[in-house]
Amino acid sequence: MERTLAVTQVLLLLLLIAGCFEAGSVAARHTRPGFLYSRTTGAGRCTPQFWSSRREAWPRMVPQTSTVSNVFGSRAYERYRYDLTLLEATARNDDEEAFPRLVKQASAALLNSYARRGFPYRAWQVKTLVIQALVSEKAAALQAQRFSIANQACN
Repeated sequence: MERTLAVTQVLLLLLLIAGCFEAGSVAARHTRPGFLYSRTTGAGRCTPQFWSSRREAWPRMVPQTSTVSNVFGSRAYERYRYDLTLLEATARNDDEEAFPRLVKQASAALLNSYARRGFPYRAWQVKTLVIQALVSEKAAALQAQRFSIANQACN
């Protein structure tokens, strides 16, 4: 009888311990943190402002001293200053008009195409789209908006 009582007590103790662990794990699964701080990594790492800040080394394919006309071709030479560099283009503040906005966003998109794996445009696509967008203000505004969306979404 004593032996049965001892076995029963041990079983009850084990059951009690198992119940405590289960209750703790259920509580842990259903609680939410009181304060959660999350920081989106990469937010802003693809914008013209980021590239103009020089916080990251530029891709070797396009040094900061590269001119817009050398990178984007003769159509860009006709539209922008012949000595406008990509660094200057990313730092522009006159993006209320379509063509300045296009060169600013396109410069960032080109840098992202070289530096960011998974960026939706390849370098040749950025260059081609810029040349095509230079035909009109409407086309420039539309393409600048598309580049801006891609630059903002990238990480």
